[in-house]
Amino acid sequence: MIGGLFIYNHKGEVLISRVYRDDIGRNAVDAFRVNVIHARQQVRSPVTNIARTSFFHVKRSNIWLAAVTKQNVNAAMVFEFLYKMCDVMTAYFGKISEENIKNNFVLIYELLDEILDFGYPQNSETGALKTFITQQGIKSQLQTKEEQSQITSQVTGQIGWRREGIKYRRNELFLDVLESVNLLMSPQGQVLSAHVSGRVVMKSYLSGMPECKFGMNDKIVIDKQGKGGGTDEAGKSSGKQSIAIDDCTFHQCVRLSKFDSERSISFIPPDGEYELMRYRTTKDIILPFRVIPLVREVGRTKLEVKVVIKSNFKPSLLAQKIEVRIPTPLNTSGVQVICMKGKAKYKASENAIVWKIKRMAGMKESQISAEIELLPTNDKKKWARPPISMNFEVPFAPSGLKVRYLKVFEPKLNYSDHDVIKWVRYIGRSGIYETRC
Repeated sequence: MIGGLFIYNHKGEVLISRVYRDDIGRNAVDAFRVNVIHARQQVRSPVTNIARTSFFHVKRSNIWLAAVTKQNVNAAMVFEFLYKMCDVMTAYFGKISEENIKNNFVLIYELLDEILDFGYPQNSETGALKTFITQQGIKSQLQTKEEQSQITSQVTGQIGWRREGIKYRRNELFLDVLESVNLLMSPQGQVLSAHVSGRVVMKSYLSGMPECKFGMNDKIVIDKQGKGGGTDEAGKSSGKQSIAIDDCTFHQCVRLSKFDSERSISFIPPDGEYELMRYRTTKDIILPFRVIPLVREVGRTKLEVKVVIKSNFKPSLLAQKIEVRIPTPLNTSGVQVICMKGKAKYKASENAIVWKIKRMAGMKESQISAEIELLPTNDKKKWARPPISMNFEVPFAPSGLKVRYLKVFEPKLNYSDHDVIKWVRYIGRSGIYETRC
């Protein structure tokens, strides 16, 4: 599998080095430094092959993590491990920086000894690792036999992401549906491409070893209920009967067999915060905003721009953190802006007019007008007219996803589903949300 793991700073100095196979030598460290970190041209590919050696690398701020191998390995698995390693380090000592890595190098080596065995990834769940690897080192002498047996069963058992004996005074479950909507629209209002990338993030503070069931308005589930004589009330109440999920990935705690057969997400949750699933959808997307641009050239030294934004959601909802970026030509000498709502400012360094609105209700519209004065230029090329981009945050899921139920079962302890306090929140944000002008 992985022959070696190296962590470099921005200068190419090795901060952490662990070799698992004999076929990886010291020259591999220097090869990555010369060909990737100190390369004249920026290396865009995350995989670099040098002298029959593959380097899989990710970058966090000014730190490089590189996994090295001479074998034909599963690239997706290596990257999954590298990202998981970043998550584990962040959970232990916060931001991944050169100073933090130097201060916690003993801890990192201890973590690598647990996470990787002869180059093969093992248990990388932060909750499980924190039971026996702490900021002070491994608690070996202070542990009782009972604690040691619990750790052994957790690491080697089926449920490595949750330890036994967790107790809370109040059992709570938080569920966040976080979505990023991406759009490219033509000046005439035709959707050229649109998709939603979503995540279901949960925080669980539950006692014992509970089992949770989570259901959503997935198209296959709703269709099954319809065929079985069930009603579509759940779909109608959400304003959209069902959504078609194109692809999804789950946390390892989810029982995939039940999802394939029943389309219900059944799992024993890890303690604390975790990402339950990721998904993507491309059909029947609710576009929160429509941008209507109008650009008119008045001679060669003047441009008139008018942009109207319309909100396309319920009037009772409020969008926040709205920002519209209207690009301007490189030879712009001055801009006069008039906006009905919010604040607008021309930023010469970014060649754009930035229009900010704090809040906007649904089914409303607002507009901005600008006169752009241009300097005379000998360049015969026409202005390329980059697209108008938009940022925002809305309190609903643009894909139309709705949580139909969230149930908790704990047979051993004396609490039922009704005793658990549940919180569900929907947040939709803009990804790359652009309209051509």
